Amino acid sequence: MSEAPAAPHLASAEPSSATVHLDLLLAPPRARTGWRVLPARVVAMCMVELQKLRHDRTELYTRAVQPALWLLVFGETFTRIKAIPTGGTPYIDYLAPGIIAQSAMFIAIFYGIMIIWERDAGILTKLLVTPTPRSALIAGKAFAAGVKALLQAVVVIVIAALLGVAMTWNPLRLLGVVVAVILGSAFFSCLSMTIAGIVLTRDRLMGIGQAITMPLFFASNALYPVAVMPGWLQAVSKANPLSYQVDALRGLLLGTPSHLGLDFAVLTGAAVLGIAAASSLLGRLAR
Repeated sequence: MSEAPAAPHLASAEPSSATVHLDLLLAPPRARTGWRVLPARVVAMCMVELQKLRHDRTELYTRAVQPALWLLVFGETFTRIKAIPTGGTPYIDYLAPGIIAQSAMFIAIFYGIMIIWERDAGILTKLLVTPTPRSALIAGKAFAAGVKALLQAVVVIVIAALLGVAMTWNPLRLLGVVVAVILGSAFFSCLSMTIAGIVLTRDRLMGIGQAITMPLFFASNALYPVAVMPGWLQAVSKANPLSYQVDALRGLLLGTPSHLGLDFAVLTGAAVLGIAAASSLLGRLAR
């Protein structure tokens, strides 16, 4: 006689590991959302922007020439003739923080050209269909501009130190310098991206950028005290975020009287408003 058939195995009440793995493939884990993931996406976008420096560092080298000329030619000359009242501070010392802010602004003010290039290359459209919020995309680019400006600031500080500028090396004050440079650069890069969202072409943005860069620079306290300006220019200077950035840098690096609380409040508010404005126009740029 043949053997009796074996009794069938009872199904286990617990799901097998293969079933669990299959479920994971069919139903991917829910993506993280909310404010906690926003900083990570901002940092990720910032790192993507900074990766471009690994392929081409030419911009960093060429942009170091202009601040060096300002300090070596303009600073040394006006220090000798003593034509600008600086309250007893040597003029080249007074000028150095202004040149740091100027070089950071010159890097950031044309940042919108890059986002127009990304639009033309189809990169921006791909970024906009990802779960990354538009504000995180803009903030990442803005803070990447701030990091690039920091590299420029280091060059200016080294040149200024070689010229004998008496600056502080207090770590906390230098940390404040880092924050001031990043916030100022974030605002001006967002201003550039906002203009890019309005004009939509590189040629128009280049023209507007060149038209506003020098007025922003000269209508600030980077080269001379606000007190020597005519009344109407003083009013413009008070509305210019570059003036608050220069005031903060001057107070932190030189220890001159400044309004650090007001300076950082204005720079932070300007950066937040700039990110909001550029984010609102990003969709129009990608059409």
